[in-house]
Amino acid sequence: MAWISKPSGTMKIPRRNEPYLTPEMRERLTREVLPRYETRQGALISTLHEVQHEWGWLPWQALEEVAEFLGLKPAEVWDCASFYEEFWLQPKGSTLVAVCRSIACEVCDHKRITDACRAKLGLEPGETSEDGRFTLVELECLGLCEGAPACLVNEKAVMNATPESISHEIDGASKHPPHHGHGHEHGQGH
Repeated sequence: MAWISKPSGTMKIPRRNEPYLTPEMRERLTREVLPRYETRQGALISTLHEVQHEWGWLPWQALEEVAEFLGLKPAEVWDCASFYEEFWLQPKGSTLVAVCRSIACEVCDHKRITDACRAKLGLEPGETSEDGRFTLVELECLGLCEGAPACLVNEKAVMNATPESISHEIDGASKHPPHHGHGHEHGQGH
């Protein structure tokens, strides 16, 4: 049996002329964030959050820019960003619907909440609608066990969720999607 490998050494990274880690962000991070850490590597998660908050996700180019800014290897930045569920390495919809699947939410039948989201959005967990309006995910734990089954619609917690309450929150959020600083980009090649 032959080994199958991906040609990661020849992978083409979509690029754009404007940086994701803008000069203004670099200045703010240097002034406000880096002084809180003993090493620049210690600021990695905070820096990734800053970039994702601005753009809504973390393109490959942004990961390289963060690596250069902090003096790290791109692989170290990728390892961190790909480890945590809170980071997005693909564009996500302008409205994020996250259903908790922790043990507490499982006991409280989180599957009926996911099924209600499937029916309302026409999506499976992990999918984004073609128009870029919605992404549906299941996450390991939202830390809201006292309100199981729990969900997040964008950054709003939905506690003791029912199919009706999650549908109501999706309707409300779709009318007022969150704003990312420079607009939401759905393609990686911009």
